[in-house]
Amino acid sequence: MKEKITRKKGFKRGFLRFSQNKLSVIGSSILLLITLLAILAPWVAPYPEDAFFNVNFKQRFQPPSLKHFMGTDEAGRDVFTRCIYGARISLMLAVVVLIISVSIGVPLGICAAYFGGTTEQIIMRITDIFLSIPVLVLAMAISVALKPSLQNMMLAISFVWWRGFCRIAYGQTLSVKQEIYILASKTLGCNNSHIVLHEILPNITSSIIVKMSLDAGYAILMGTSISFLGAGANPPTPEWGIMIASSRHYLPDIWWNSFFPGLFIFLTVLSFNLLGDGLRDFFSVESE
Repeated sequence: MKEKITRKKGFKRGFLRFSQNKLSVIGSSILLLITLLAILAPWVAPYPEDAFFNVNFKQRFQPPSLKHFMGTDEAGRDVFTRCIYGARISLMLAVVVLIISVSIGVPLGICAAYFGGTTEQIIMRITDIFLSIPVLVLAMAISVALKPSLQNMMLAISFVWWRGFCRIAYGQTLSVKQEIYILASKTLGCNNSHIVLHEILPNITSSIIVKMSLDAGYAILMGTSISFLGAGANPPTPEWGIMIASSRHYLPDIWWNSFFPGLFIFLTVLSFNLLGDGLRDFFSVESE
């Protein structure tokens, strides 16, 4: 009972610290708005038929107006509609990449730190090899090898993104496994799986969550970069990187085709980073 009361007080203090961070609140609000637009895209988009294959050359290159809030592109499609549907793709990419990366990296990092010896050497040397190669280069190479597509791009980014989670899980586990309660669990005869799942993992979860919130924006930026370079999603998919790549030929006169997708990328990545800063404050208070 006393432990529950302490946790409740820690949660309230953490939430208070988070709410006092104005930038984190702003970032969370922006992210919530973008997420709602993505979820409700079929209902809030003014021209849902423009999201993919619709073509209307009579409306091409219309500047921002009341009819087309963010103008139209080279095929006469509404840019605002395509940006909203693009948010769906980018957020889905972030979720898929983080789930796969955490599922691979965290168990490997925990095992390397907890068991040590040969297991540690093998896992961490493999991780070092992956860390030595630039993320964008390796992800592009894998995506091209698998044949450029949205699904393969997600797999390619996930294949290289796990290394960061492996490193942080490794470092946190090295610190946690020296605590008294871990030694007490071993003394009481608890097996390794119980110690890892019930003692170590809950105590490193906060660090992993903070890294996930920070990495989500970078994963989206990575996905848009790969698509921009032609190794990711294929046209006419309403992906922000593709939209910028196809509109760069019409700059500077037709500025809205690249400006608004770029604005969505900027706001999404920024909001994830601001959210991560707030979560760091939240968990630092809870751990006090």
